[in-house]
Amino acid sequence: MNDACSNIILGIDPGTLLMGYGIIGIQGKNIHLEEMGVLKLKNTSDSYERLQKIHEKVTSLIQIHLPQSFAIEAPFYGKNVQSMLKLGRAQGVAIAAAMQAGLGVCEYSPKKVKQAVTGNGNASKEQIWQMLEKILHFHKKPDYFDATDAVAVALCHHFQQRRPHYGVADDAKSWKEFILKHPEKVSGR
Repeated sequence: MNDACSNIILGIDPGTLLMGYGIIGIQGKNIHLEEMGVLKLKNTSDSYERLQKIHEKVTSLIQIHLPQSFAIEAPFYGKNVQSMLKLGRAQGVAIAAAMQAGLGVCEYSPKKVKQAVTGNGNASKEQIWQMLEKILHFHKKPDYFDATDAVAVALCHHFQQRRPHYGVADDAKSWKEFILKHPEKVSGR
């Protein structure tokens, strides 16, 4: 953990086979990646054991990084009811671990996360990774996009705290309007 950080945010992309996690640190205007990865649950056939491993991992991340904030992606509503129930359990266990540690919980829809990070609520996982690469200055493509999705959740939470120098400022209603009002904030390619 970086002791100089004024705020550390733990983001979770819940899953029953892969759970993504990402921790970002914020110091003033600087945001950096503390850690990101996935908890692989594919080799665990017992669903209750998977839930236990999720709880243990989230608890461990909290103990190591001491985040002040916890953000989690809301389940994406699909057609398979059984998958939704399993995903809801995984999300609930992660939330319980955060609450047990005394952290408040913020939940964001996948569309909200994509919008906050890329400006496009329908962005692909690849586009999210590319934007995170620019914002956080890391260059290694992850083995699993679940990890970058979790970092995006943490970053979305940071942006939602309404810091005008990140994300859309209060004087702009969209990214397009923000860019037109603040061309100095856009770097050339």
